[in-house]
Amino acid sequence: MSRPEPSLARREVGLCVLAAGALAVVMTWPLALHMGSELPSDPVNVPDVLLEAWTVAWGGHALIHAPLHFFNANVFWPLGSTLAFTDSLAGYAPAGLVGHGAEAATTRYDLLFLFAYALPFVGAYVLARELGARVAGASVAGAAFAYAPFRLAHQSHLHVLSSGGIPLSLFLLVRGYRRRRGVPIVCGWLVALWQISLGWNLGLPFAYLLAVLAAGAIVLWLRAGRPAQPRVVWAATLGGTAVLVAGTLLLALPYIHVLSRHPEARRTPDLLFYFSPTGRGLLAAPSEDLVWGRVTAALRVVPAGEKTLFPGATVLVLGLVGLVYGRRRRALRAGLACAFVAICVLALGFGFHGGQASYRILYDYFPGWQGLRTPGRLIAFAALALCLLAAIGADRVVDVARAHGGRLAAATGALLVGLVLLEGYGTIGRTPVPAIPSLPRGAPPILVLPPTSDLANATAMFWSVDGFPAVANGWSGFHPNQFVTLTAESSGFPDAASIRAIRAYGVHTVVLDRALARGTPWQSALTRPIRGLGITRSDAGPLVYFTLSRAP
Repeated sequence: MSRPEPSLARREVGLCVLAAGALAVVMTWPLALHMGSELPSDPVNVPDVLLEAWTVAWGGHALIHAPLHFFNANVFWPLGSTLAFTDSLAGYAPAGLVGHGAEAATTRYDLLFLFAYALPFVGAYVLARELGARVAGASVAGAAFAYAPFRLAHQSHLHVLSSGGIPLSLFLLVRGYRRRRGVPIVCGWLVALWQISLGWNLGLPFAYLLAVLAAGAIVLWLRAGRPAQPRVVWAATLGGTAVLVAGTLLLALPYIHVLSRHPEARRTPDLLFYFSPTGRGLLAAPSEDLVWGRVTAALRVVPAGEKTLFPGATVLVLGLVGLVYGRRRRALRAGLACAFVAICVLALGFGFHGGQASYRILYDYFPGWQGLRTPGRLIAFAALALCLLAAIGADRVVDVARAHGGRLAAATGALLVGLVLLEGYGTIGRTPVPAIPSLPRGAPPILVLPPTSDLANATAMFWSVDGFPAVANGWSGFHPNQFVTLTAESSGFPDAASIRAIRAYGVHTVVLDRALARGTPWQSALTRPIRGLGITRSDAGPLVYFTLSRAP
């Protein structure tokens, strides 16, 4: 990049934070008008957003009531470590301490959704500035990373949108090691741990990226003749990495436990093939994107959300300009370009020659990778490398414009940022919050029917944010065999066999959703005779309650 401007000042960081917050509100409009009543989600992935709103709420509840059993959530009862059935969003758990109930859970999630757009802008901006970009180039980097078109496909996936800790951690580490200061180094490792704690979809690749960068830094240090470092650097490095490693292992233990208890949680090669994009996915944008949605429609394949990886045309052009015409730092430019290409290949997963000599190596030989289902999410790391290259290119374009006057240079920088934001603008869907029913006294544990409905299972989880009663239902990245068996055994409900199986499972109350039960085996539960079965039935509008008394 070009020669750095004076050190990043607090005033500039403050203005960056304010701009990032304002942009998040504008780019997701009109979500800000519906705080507490609607959740951001596309129509297909409503169960996912209900799951994640519950996840954050459970985190706050567990911190107060069961901090030593954080992962033993109230869903998929009576199974253990059920929070580890999906990404835990543990780093957001403190937000769950504020408020309780459905409205608080919704407002909290909406604010975190805005935060998940604001932080990537700030992180990419300060990282680009630390690497030598001027304000224009850093602004392009922040906008391109936070509002890349592919992110619109993940508006129901807070754990995927929450990528801001990656560039922020790298910024703190680069800044700390350059200036030989302990505080930024420690903060960099802590932010890295926070990013990993949000979920393994980005956390696991980030942990490996940090290991690769650390190994590269050690090699460079050895080649330079092992220059002396201040004690504060060594202390901060050892302390920070120790906390990172220990924290990562503690977070991993529940997931290891789940894999040992539930082999069905492992991602098979067939599943990886299904979710892996092909090369054209790199040019496909989500249908929600205003500029590229229709243009790239022919390139999208099912499931489109996980296979639309387009980072934007402006950032690609600026990245190429930065690679070819950027001034200074050839090694950095070449490294970013190589990282972009390599990670794009990895993001194709098994869709690139079956993953041979690429993703398949990670899947077969490196711990943790068999637990990831969607290789396409690695595109976030490729996008960061491209954004940093684009910052170089943007500064180069602005330099050319500056030769014709300062106003033209400022206008050029603003135009580039505007083009990036325009390409990343799209429709943010909204879904109303399901009302929480008043369950009969002594209801838990409960089972919501039909258990074959993803929406019913996720809705049951969201209902439980009001007090977190035991719920047999759950929605996650896999279906545990015990719950699958219960689902099959309850298909004849209410008959003697299904009630016997439900009682044996420990369920006290069965809740039937009339609308979701239509067309399923459970629809007949509304009219089947229940005399002599030891249960009572009561109507409550859209829901029907069945209370299981003692066996007759």
